[in-house]
Amino acid sequence: MAKLTSKNRNKLPASSFGMPGERKFPMPDKSHAANAKARATQAERSGRISKSTESTIDAKADRKLGEHSNVRNAASHMGKLKHC
Repeated sequence: MAKLTSKNRNKLPASSFGMPGERKFPMPDKSHAANAKARATQAERSGRISKSTESTIDAKADRKLGEHSNVRNAASHMGKLKHC
């Protein structure tokens, strides 16, 4: 993941964030989008954000990731199958 300095983060448009109003979960590139999905999952599980907010962040990250977004979903489903 490329280093995102505070100077560069401040230059990003609000549309580059998973939560634009609060400028949280930056997604200037694919690696940050993947990271935003992971952090959103952690935040939802700990009660810091709602499930709908997590879904919104995930959808935005999926659009940024394009075809690669299904890799995480497939891994998640495989993990669930192992527990059956």
